[in-house]
Amino acid sequence: MTKVINKSKVAAALVGALAIAGSATAAAQSVSSLQSEEAKTHQADVRSQDKINSLFEQSQELLYEYRGIVDEYEQLKVYNDHVQRLVDGQNEQLASLQRQIDGIEGTKQGVVPLMYKMIDALEQFVKLDMPIQRDNRLARVERLRDVMSNPNVTTSEQFRQITEAYQAEMDYGSALNAYEGKLQVEGGEISVDFFQIGRAALLAQSLDMKNGWIYNTTTGEWEELDDSYMGALTKAIRMARKQTAPDLLKLPVFAAEQAE
Repeated sequence: MTKVINKSKVAAALVGALAIAGSATAAAQSVSSLQSEEAKTHQADVRSQDKINSLFEQSQELLYEYRGIVDEYEQLKVYNDHVQRLVDGQNEQLASLQRQIDGIEGTKQGVVPLMYKMIDALEQFVKLDMPIQRDNRLARVERLRDVMSNPNVTTSEQFRQITEAYQAEMDYGSALNAYEGKLQVEGGEISVDFFQIGRAALLAQSLDMKNGWIYNTTTGEWEELDDSYMGALTKAIRMARKQTAPDLLKLPVFAAEQAE
């Protein structure tokens, strides 16, 4: 009986040992499983942290980019405001210029008829004046008429040329001048040297220096000079051409004789 019990105890002990061993094995497996899960969790945490770090870096880059865009926008806004002020200023200048142009157009309506009257008066004056280079002066009047009909010439330039022609006519009144030209005398047209003393006297001498004439401002005719004036007239012509030194000369002045 005792031996049976002992065998039973031994069997029970063996079963208990096996149970403990099984429990230990199960526990070991459970710990290993937990360790594996913990490792997986750690790896997942690492990956999550990496993602967080990556997202943070991306967010920082986006933040920097956003700040850059904001700064650029502010700069562009300042520049656009500056450009707008320039445009507004230019528009005002254009409006002012247009007002001036409108005013000029109104002024031109009065100036243009005046210029035509000035040209007509100039032509009439040349025809009534002493025949000092008359052909050249009448040709200048015709050039003024051409200028007036030229659309490429501004009104201001047209007016300038007209006033310039008037100034040239004024200069004839104080000029001491000699020039070659043609003179109509009895028997036809001859070549002569003209000598001008302002508008006080206009004389002519044949190229052979043997004959001379003076213009009669009253009759508008040429009258022949006495031979005694030929030497003085020759010298006067040379003086006007700066071919000899200035000197006092005795020459007839028809207007002065008439005044006496």
